[in-house]
Amino acid sequence: MLETMRNAWKIDELRKKILFTLFIVLLYRIGNAVPVPYVDVNTLSTYFDQMSNTVFGLYNVMSGGAFSTATIFALSIQPYINASIIIQLLTIAIPALERLQKEGGEEGKKKLASITRYSTVGLGLVQGFGYYMLMLNQTNNPSGLPILSGTGIWPAIVIVLTLTAGSALIMWLGEQITEFGIGNGISIILFASIVSRFPTQVATMGTSVFNGTLQWWLAVLLLIGALAIIVLIVVVTNAERRIPIQYSKRVVGRKMYGGQSTHLPMKVNMSGVLPVIFAQSITSLLPTILGLAGVTKDSGGFWGGVLTALDMTSPIYAIVYLLLIVFFSYFYSTIQFDPVEISNNLRKNGGFIPGYRPGRPTIDFIRKSLNKITLFGAVYLGIIAVVPLIIGMVSPEASNMGISLGGTSVIIVVGVALETVKALEAQMIMRNYKGFLE
Repeated sequence: MLETMRNAWKIDELRKKILFTLFIVLLYRIGNAVPVPYVDVNTLSTYFDQMSNTVFGLYNVMSGGAFSTATIFALSIQPYINASIIIQLLTIAIPALERLQKEGGEEGKKKLASITRYSTVGLGLVQGFGYYMLMLNQTNNPSGLPILSGTGIWPAIVIVLTLTAGSALIMWLGEQITEFGIGNGISIILFASIVSRFPTQVATMGTSVFNGTLQWWLAVLLLIGALAIIVLIVVVTNAERRIPIQYSKRVVGRKMYGGQSTHLPMKVNMSGVLPVIFAQSITSLLPTILGLAGVTKDSGGFWGGVLTALDMTSPIYAIVYLLLIVFFSYFYSTIQFDPVEISNNLRKNGGFIPGYRPGRPTIDFIRKSLNKITLFGAVYLGIIAVVPLIIGMVSPEASNMGISLGGTSVIIVVGVALETVKALEAQMIMRNYKGFLE
């Protein structure tokens, strides 16, 4: 990875792209320090300290700490992620959107992107209003002080519009990185948000060990576990199943084509970190709505019980989280890798899988192999995401340090880092070929 960065830095065009990406990330981090008007940041931060293991703690991690301090980027990329989920699910349910995705070409992709942008703004308005209502209700505020310095219609409009504008600005910054920088812009911003909290977490762990609230051997085990998870993520991310492909010989004019052997690569973790991100968004949806409505675990009744069951320290939350990761893994693998399309392309080009006839037998074999690979990848993602949750349930010290969110954070950080390095390598290979041809 460091070698790739060094080589990329030597190329003038790539160096400009890297600097542009870093500049956008710097702007994002500066925006994370600009507070929203009419909000007492200290009181709000104290209020969210008791919710570090709830869905609001997850939002805080994804926003790089902006959610608990009510900055202009407090909503982070959550509205965009939720809008992307909704639009991609609707492409299956609505034939017009499905035609745009499959047959619309570049123009169809632009229309879907435009729909996603408008949906992001709409969801930003809804979530911004909910965030305002949460601060207005301030249920179970330990300090007893009001979070908002103004409760009229004007403060409400300013807060909601500021949060929505911040969310739309993050979406625009991510698109600028994708177009003019390196890697996927939204992933880079999410990477920057999570990494920005790592120094604080390490300092908190060191302070806990020094004060005696955390046993030193437990801290060592947590560090070893984090390193082991990183190694596992790197190995599985680069792992793939290679299906042998044989091309028959063809005579075209006086030349003979084909006859070579190759393979069809199938990534073990084909969908990357998307199943984890989307599973988090879905599991956090109902608790977020209840929390914004003023319902807490101490409220009692049906909704209080639902909120307790879907708390991050609850086994039910871990089970639902795991099942959603498996579902989204299969969902994205079927979107990205169509066995029917692969089989038809092989047959058109004179290719076949040894031992299987073209057509239905080839489709069934590819689909069976895809299901096995996807199951392994889904279980791998589920284990890494759920094991820290179990550690947080068993160990109160780990739970207080936010370890329950550690597995998810590591998956996202390592996955984005690997994708960015591959994007750099692809850019360098393209320029090497270009220089060779010239």
